[in-house]
Amino acid sequence: MSRSDSAAAQVREYREEPRSYYGQPVVKEPVWSWEIPWYFFTGGLGGASAGLAYLAERTGNEPLARRAWLIALAGVTVSPALLISDLGVPRRFSNMLRMVKITSPMSIGSWILVISGTTTVISAVHATTGLLPRLARLAKPAAALAGLPLSTYTAALISQTAVPIWHEARRELPLVFASGAAASAGAAATALTPTRHAGPARRLAVLGALGELAAVQLMEKRLGGLADPYHREGVERYTRAARVLTALGAVAIAGPARRDRRAAVAGGALVLAGAVCERWSVFKAGALSARDPAYTVGPQRERIRTRRGRGASRRGTPDAASRPL
Repeated sequence: MSRSDSAAAQVREYREEPRSYYGQPVVKEPVWSWEIPWYFFTGGLGGASAGLAYLAERTGNEPLARRAWLIALAGVTVSPALLISDLGVPRRFSNMLRMVKITSPMSIGSWILVISGTTTVISAVHATTGLLPRLARLAKPAAALAGLPLSTYTAALISQTAVPIWHEARRELPLVFASGAAASAGAAATALTPTRHAGPARRLAVLGALGELAAVQLMEKRLGGLADPYHREGVERYTRAARVLTALGAVAIAGPARRDRRAAVAGGALVLAGAVCERWSVFKAGALSARDPAYTVGPQRERIRTRRGRGASRRGTPDAASRPL
């Protein structure tokens, strides 16, 4: 039996079992609005671009570094604005800064946004105007360092929710978001930087795109039947578009973009569009998996049957008291 046949059989099994009272959802669907998938994208773009800018500056590639710092500035400016817009009340964001809770991805993420935003603003101002040289000496490595968790903390955030398809993919989602952020940063810099200076950006875009495609395949393979929401109506178009656009963009950047600026712009735009579609695919698949109780109850019962988890019902498995401690 192929992997696709096995996954389809698993989905049918989920749906054949009793699911929930009157078919009602077991967990609450996320109430986030359209700003959140864009927030995922812009945060990753800004964080990865700061790292690219710092490395380009360290190697003497000033044209690439200046553009990458401006891209990072745009990302860290738009990202919190989108988050605050979704929260509805700006004070809610400032309230999250009243304390630091290491075990809370939301708390740590809020501080990462503030640190990354502040240091990136200083770095971009110095890169474009030459002002604030002393502050920039500290801000630039700090911005590059803060860009790493900024690119991935949103994956940790949604993985810690009760949404089935997000929580079960908690090992792979950070890889998907990190590689997508790298691809986005490289693609944006490739599109905006003269061809002769854009070599590092092109390499980052291609490697990030390949990493994202591989991470998505790995995630779906491990999810098995639970990956079905990615291929349901309303979500599948984003899933397919993400893969096609990312692959085409990577081919363009790896090939003609090395000589042709128009190809670089087109390839960069394709990779960026693919990264946006991937975030929308993850967002919509999560909402769908929470809405349908089959994706919550089915995997739970499967874990109990295969003795990979604990639960009250153990039909067909040895009694818990007979198991060795």
